[in-house]
Amino acid sequence: MNLKNFIIGGIVGGIVDFLLGWVFYGMLFTDIYPQNENTKLEFIFLGCMTFGFFISLIFTKWAGITNLVTGLKAGALIGLFYGLSMNFFMYSSQVVDYKLLGLDTIVNLVMGAGVGAAVAFVLGKMK
Repeated sequence: MNLKNFIIGGIVGGIVDFLLGWVFYGMLFTDIYPQNENTKLEFIFLGCMTFGFFISLIFTKWAGITNLVTGLKAGALIGLFYGLSMNFFMYSSQVVDYKLLGLDTIVNLVMGAGVGAAVAFVLGKMK
């Protein structure tokens, strides 16, 4: 694994995840995660960076993904499974509208696709 590629891919992926989250959760679907006085933007950013580095690790160390379309497909699958997993955990302990489960899973799929495409594109350009 090339450490430089991993780091740059992770940073780009994290920033794309943060920006897509702002669009989907901050502007389009504000009912999924309503903001309140306890919302901590710095932890949201750290979570996005963690996801970006996770995708970058998978692509650089194990999958060798450096193509935008392949990254989009792999990111969509990772986003789908991540979204399902997190929503099942949240529904196990919170009272939530079931319509939001499907919507949030689709949002995670789209965001994962965007992050995957961005990371793969950057890795391909650095190849």
